[in-house]
Amino acid sequence: MSTRPILKFLGFLAASATVGLAAAFIAVVVRPELIARHAPPAPAPAPAPAPVKPANTAVRNTSVAVQPVIATTPPRAVNSYAEAVERAAPAVVNIYTARRVIDVIRPSPIEELFGDAGPRYRKRVEQSLGSGVIVDAAGHVITNHHVIEKAELIRAQLADGRIADARVVGRDPDTDLAVLQLDLDEDMPIMPMGHSDRLRVGDVVLAIGNPVGLSQTVTQGIVSATGRGQLGVATFENFIQTDAPINVGNSGGALINANGELVGINTAVLAKNLGVEGIGFAIPVNLVRGVLNEILTKGRVVRGWIGIVPLDIDAVEARRNNLPRPGVVVYQLYRDSPAAQAGMAPRDIILTVNGVEVKSTQDTLTRIANAKPGAKVKITGLRGTEKFSAEVLVTERPRTPST
Repeated sequence: MSTRPILKFLGFLAASATVGLAAAFIAVVVRPELIARHAPPAPAPAPAPAPVKPANTAVRNTSVAVQPVIATTPPRAVNSYAEAVERAAPAVVNIYTARRVIDVIRPSPIEELFGDAGPRYRKRVEQSLGSGVIVDAAGHVITNHHVIEKAELIRAQLADGRIADARVVGRDPDTDLAVLQLDLDEDMPIMPMGHSDRLRVGDVVLAIGNPVGLSQTVTQGIVSATGRGQLGVATFENFIQTDAPINVGNSGGALINANGELVGINTAVLAKNLGVEGIGFAIPVNLVRGVLNEILTKGRVVRGWIGIVPLDIDAVEARRNNLPRPGVVVYQLYRDSPAAQAGMAPRDIILTVNGVEVKSTQDTLTRIANAKPGAKVKITGLRGTEKFSAEVLVTERPRTPST
């Protein structure tokens, strides 16, 4: 029997099989789900063996299999702070001030030529605006001192449209804070106070105020830093730095957290003409709370004072001025001040106050200010290359000490 027909038949089968495999391969590449659709179900996992209590042997296997933790639901994104604003904004007021200003008009060159060279005076009313926060049911408002400084007329407009005259209860220029009293008998909204010491860099904050006359404006940002000082805004500085936009008229307004609680009083923004954007500052509410309590109970803020003007110097300035080391140097002493009577002198370098090393001018002034009038503070330092120690009687910080 001839084998040629058989060989032809086998060749036909091989060619058909090759074509079929090629078609199947192309189908799998193009439609991979076809495999999953017809794949047999995976076998059920075997049940885990029951735990066996280890035998009481001298050596035990302490290795533990670590199972990965897989999040089943993604974190919920906060896409609105409307509830926080609804809780806080009604207690933010717009503050309008007015004062009389006398302008001196100098004579022109022609007037001087013809002998009519006397100056003329023109009276005008200067108006400014700011913001404030109602902090209790009695209608006390916290704002910045520079907002109401030298003002002869102060009025506040509430979020509900009511307008009331305001009088100054007390001022604290050292922290740039002031307390006002609204002349209203009706119920007033009150700002809930939070805790600025709980703020963390990255926390969301909202600024509410009256920028350029646009009342009840809310801007959003984060806490950029805490404990900022040496900005030249006030004597005692411990600012919250934020990138929430703060503009003219926001001064004295509220900085709130995501729960609608007051965490700071907006007070300053770096000059935009310097190309600075997104850097604003607020007085922390913990400091505000202390100033408010002092003014309402004593009529003023009582701080310790010894009569020194300290200055921070770096290594370059220390070498330039022939000082033994960088640090906090006594730049100036007030006449007949406790520090002068205790023997301290200009160019003294302060090392410690009451045994605690001081790190900056702000730190030094704060530690002295926290001492009660009538107490004594022990100061150690360097005079030239020699160490010295002085016990200085603390008095109350005067409003305008004379040098």
